[in-house]
Amino acid sequence: MSEPSSLKLSDKEIAAAFSETRWAERFPPILTVDQAAELIGVPKATIYAWSSSGRLRRCARKVGKHLRIFRGRFVERIFNEGINNVK
Repeated sequence: MSEPSSLKLSDKEIAAAFSETRWAERFPPILTVDQAAELIGVPKATIYAWSSSGRLRRCARKVGKHLRIFRGRFVERIFNEGINNVK
């Protein structure tokens, strides 16, 4: 069952959520695994597991041996698409 479009976060709403300096500094546009895990309240191992299983496709990249997560895409994925709806 899909969510009504009125419950989905728009790009503008996602940007507004991080417009306050305190949040923008704590969660910059490109997140570390620690920051991403803290942002949504899950263990780091969960972020790595999601990445390994392809659930973070289009919102995370490996930089050397480090995983970096694009905050806007990550938030959109979590709140709008759901992490289990891998495409």
